[in-house]
Amino acid sequence: MQSAVVALGNFDGVHLGHQVVLQKAREQARKHNKPFGVVTFEPHPRSIFAPADAPFRITPAHTKRRILADLGVDACFEIPFTYEFSKLTAEKFVEDLLIGQLHVSHAVAGHDFVFGHKRGGDMRLLKQLMKKHQLHVDEVSPVYDATHVLWSSTRIREYLQKGDLKNAAAALGRNWEMEGIVQRGAQRGRTIGFPTANLSLDDYQRPRFGVYAVTVNHAGKQYKAVANIGTRPTVDGERESLEVHIFDFVGDLYEQSVRVGFVDFIRPEQRFEGLEALKDQIKQDCLVAKRMLA
Repeated sequence: MQSAVVALGNFDGVHLGHQVVLQKAREQARKHNKPFGVVTFEPHPRSIFAPADAPFRITPAHTKRRILADLGVDACFEIPFTYEFSKLTAEKFVEDLLIGQLHVSHAVAGHDFVFGHKRGGDMRLLKQLMKKHQLHVDEVSPVYDATHVLWSSTRIREYLQKGDLKNAAAALGRNWEMEGIVQRGAQRGRTIGFPTANLSLDDYQRPRFGVYAVTVNHAGKQYKAVANIGTRPTVDGERESLEVHIFDFVGDLYEQSVRVGFVDFIRPEQRFEGLEALKDQIKQDCLVAKRMLA
């Protein structure tokens, strides 16, 4: 895509701070009648340099692509991030990649954007290198919420770890979602009258383990539901998973894609003495979830 105006960054979460950067790039693209693109990196560099870290993604690649498309991005340039790529100097990142390969005409990034080997490039250097080719750079200042807290992916991860869905949604500009393919489980939920759609947690940031009021989007429709995320201590207490009981749904979701939107936290995960006690608690959880989602 020749002469695109691009937003630069990892954009994990595509939160409201990121959206200011994206909006600035989109405005410049429309103003100059050029394509609007995003240059991002997959996998996230943290996955390469700290592979032993706990899962941390707010929006894995497939989710990020969908959100960016919804925001009007014409093209998403996903740069494969490898250890070898990380050795590319800041100068070569701009000269060879942005200008030589992608033919970027105008770049937009946040004030803290860094690039190149050992994060050797910053916004000052980006402006210098682009200016040599008569190309433009816009730097976006930090973006804060109404309480003067900086919108950041790190802050959102902290909210999710606390089960603070309201503040996470406020920073994201939407409810946080997990999406994936419904897997076949042991079907224990059916035996107690609460069938569930089970999803793998993959490399998503783990929110606080417990029970949530959620929505489920599937095939263009949205349903209300209750979900448990954790290790199922009453049943086996081992494998981490997301189990969703959808209200008023009839059908088979196995091997189909769904999006689970987290609306509110109900209670922490806990172990019950048996399936009957668990069943009674799920009934109460369903009532609470329906009130929260009303």
